[in-house]
Amino acid sequence: MRIIFAGTPEPALPSLQRLIDSAHHEVIAVITRPDAAAGRRGTPAPSPVARLALDAGIPVLRPPRPNAPEFVAELTELAPDCCAVVAYGALLSEALLAVPAHGWINLHFSLLPAWRGAAPVQAAIAAGDAVTGATTFLIEPSLDSGPVYGVVTETVRPTDTAADLLDRLATSGAGLLEATLDGIADATLTALPQSADGVSLAPKITVEQARVDWGLPAHVVERRIRAVTPNPGAWTMVGDLRVKVGPVIVDEQADPLEPGAIAVDRSGVRVGTGTRPVLLGQLQPPGKKLMNAADWARGARLDDAVVAS
Repeated sequence: MRIIFAGTPEPALPSLQRLIDSAHHEVIAVITRPDAAAGRRGTPAPSPVARLALDAGIPVLRPPRPNAPEFVAELTELAPDCCAVVAYGALLSEALLAVPAHGWINLHFSLLPAWRGAAPVQAAIAAGDAVTGATTFLIEPSLDSGPVYGVVTETVRPTDTAADLLDRLATSGAGLLEATLDGIADATLTALPQSADGVSLAPKITVEQARVDWGLPAHVVERRIRAVTPNPGAWTMVGDLRVKVGPVIVDEQADPLEPGAIAVDRSGVRVGTGTRPVLLGQLQPPGKKLMNAADWARGARLDDAVVAS
């Protein structure tokens, strides 16, 4: 089939590469978000998907308004058989959805109907899910509700950050997406409606929502920090300093501490939660690189009176 691929960030790269290498499909163009500011100077730079497409000699489309009539007309001229979507980052109008004969097939990083929305991997980790996965489905106007072509499952490991889990899903999901397009092309695959039961939502996590609530139980604090690592990144206030917090370990043996209270000893730096203390791993003070919590505590000259909030 003649495929147009729509995607933007790095997790979309395995899928794009898989389709570029496919003997059964031709990627005739790539749609991605417009170049965005990057680096300290804020110089506009192409998305990871755009860079891969350009390296492969594939035309790159960067519409600022993908649902504008002129872009719908441009896509119609390209006459794709199908459009594949992985983390593109924009909602699609009915006019755009109607362009390819076989529709727009989305690779979503959850087991739909669970965790519809922009942050399914983060939501699965924060909720303590033991198993998650990826789903291919036919996009329709409502959010992530279209009929499903296929799924792959993935165990959520006890130390997984969002980056860890997303890396594995991006790889396994790429194979699922290719297999789905193969099945559509040879008419051996039929999409089935999603269940009406088990629907849950995973909206984008804001920076403010990534602030650590030390009053929650330790296991919830630990999961929530992993869920937002590396983006947008968990953080807390220590005095008047905003400190980024890396993954922590629940310390079942340490004496209880008040929520947010910081204790420093030879074995490490602990912070109290609503239940057990957690042992800090790495921190990032403002304007500095990531560092071990013990090194940070020595430099900051902390004592047990300090409270994170």
